[in-house]
Amino acid sequence: MSTRARTRARTDVSKWARIVAVEREKERNGLRTEAGREALNGHRSSSLPIQLPKVSEESAKELVVELRRALEGEVLFDEASRALYATDSSNYRQVPIGVVIPKTVNDVIQTASVCRKAGVPLLSRGGGTSLAGQCCNVAVVIDWTKYLNNIVELNPSEAFARVQPGVVCDQLRHAAIPHGLTWGPDPATHAYCTFGGMLGNNSCGVHSQSSGKADENVIEMEVLLYDGTRMTAGWTDAPTMENKIAKGGREGEIYSSLKTLRERYADLIRTRYPNIPRRVSGYNLDQLLPGADGRFNLARALVGTESTCVTMLEAKVQLVPHHLHRALVVLGYPDIFQAADNVFEIVSFGPIGLEGFDDVTTKNIETKNLLQREYVSNLPEGKGWLLVEFGGSAQQDVMDRATRMTQSMPGSGWPSMKMYLDPKEQSKIWAIRESALGANSFVPGRDPAWEGWEDSAVALEKLGSYLRDLQKLFDKYSYQSVLYGHFGQGCVHNRVNFDFQSAAGVSKWRAFMEDATDLVVSYGGSLSGEHGDGQARGEFLHKMFGPELVEAFREFKSIWDPDWKMNPGKVIDPYRIDENLRVQKHAMDKVSTHFAFIEDNKSFANAVERCVGVGK
Repeated sequence: MSTRARTRARTDVSKWARIVAVEREKERNGLRTEAGREALNGHRSSSLPIQLPKVSEESAKELVVELRRALEGEVLFDEASRALYATDSSNYRQVPIGVVIPKTVNDVIQTASVCRKAGVPLLSRGGGTSLAGQCCNVAVVIDWTKYLNNIVELNPSEAFARVQPGVVCDQLRHAAIPHGLTWGPDPATHAYCTFGGMLGNNSCGVHSQSSGKADENVIEMEVLLYDGTRMTAGWTDAPTMENKIAKGGREGEIYSSLKTLRERYADLIRTRYPNIPRRVSGYNLDQLLPGADGRFNLARALVGTESTCVTMLEAKVQLVPHHLHRALVVLGYPDIFQAADNVFEIVSFGPIGLEGFDDVTTKNIETKNLLQREYVSNLPEGKGWLLVEFGGSAQQDVMDRATRMTQSMPGSGWPSMKMYLDPKEQSKIWAIRESALGANSFVPGRDPAWEGWEDSAVALEKLGSYLRDLQKLFDKYSYQSVLYGHFGQGCVHNRVNFDFQSAAGVSKWRAFMEDATDLVVSYGGSLSGEHGDGQARGEFLHKMFGPELVEAFREFKSIWDPDWKMNPGKVIDPYRIDENLRVQKHAMDKVSTHFAFIEDNKSFANAVERCVGVGK
């Protein structure tokens, strides 16, 4: 595509996006006309670049032929494979056009080329544990995990590694530990989440408390654009940027457009982006702003774009010191709200991890008779707990810091306290926290609990007040919820008994989401503090950032993907939250099975629904 064509495409997309934004605002205010509804729906059926094409059976066959001719890897367009990749760990389901499992980087380049010629969307997928629907789409899905899973370089002296997208989090951590190093962000799915997924999603985890989010640990990325451009994104200063622009070409055009975008929106970025540890919602336009040294990192601006802008081929990531010695202090409180009140004070003692959970989790562990049941008795007295972990290279230093923290607590009454120095005992306590998602999802005798308002985040000093108001909102809608999460960074997880089986239930959930997004924004927080926007929160970004910055997000995407073929319908101008919902029960109730599934009300559909997609 020529430069003029790209510019025209971006202009068309921007113009159409504004129409969509206006019509959606009318819909929210009850002012939608039938003509407006057709205009809104038209953004997926028009001739503009953001349309999602309908691939006929004949076209799919031709696509398979071309892909198999061009690739060494596997090309899977059969119904079973497409069904396997139709869901992630979210509430959504979209059947892909097909699946590619590349053996080489050249396979990925060829896949993009074939898709470009056919005009079909493209989506990279990691472990599939995403909770916002960003890993399922009507697209050709690239799965990196089988072959492109190599640690290309591990450099202990300079504390970095170069990894392919299919490398699993623990794979790098285990390789780096003998050198006294580790990869900092460690999501609960660290045994199987991949770097492609973590960087695509800007993942975090327990030890982001000390290491920061994924974007803060990326040095550079080699990326592939939908149009075939291949480039390295990393640290950049003004002279380098000007040299790139002067050289021209597609890369020069990208830097020129980014410079213009930065100049136009810099003040809004500084004022509208929440200054909190866990702002994951929206694109990382703040990473385009120069720091005190005059540099900015373009790779970090691309982290968290959820495969909507580029395809990552390789990443150079920062390694941090591995804490050889650790002390875990568990604090018990009368409730989770008082535990949250204490977080801001505790953070001042420098823990490497600070997690919270309530007694709903422990009761559900016991009800479901999970393996962690025997560990619950090890917790100190309470109905809400904080896990405060200290780490370092010397055991005495770690113990001293943990002791100073405990001595700062009141001498009598709450919190109750226990300290664990034995790694085996520590792992038992951590197992309780890591089981939270699975433990709270499907509890016998209760309504199923789902994600749907999964990981909002606020400033630490506001956490207790926010949780109390959030609980009032759950009560208003007669919802039951569990509360847990990365409290040391103000990030709140939950599972709620939303009803996705009935139209009335979905309508009620949508009304709740309007109120819940208003609530977190009123606290100066983020819609997502870890799991990204995808389809689950993209629709509400205008509340958090305002219409001008949402337009900036559209422009940012268009700079990289002027054809809007990278994971369309996610993050920016997304599907509504109540589209593509993964409701399986009614269709599967008719399936005849050999086993009775007595504990699932004799329903195979119930058994299938209990899988929350995180491999536990």
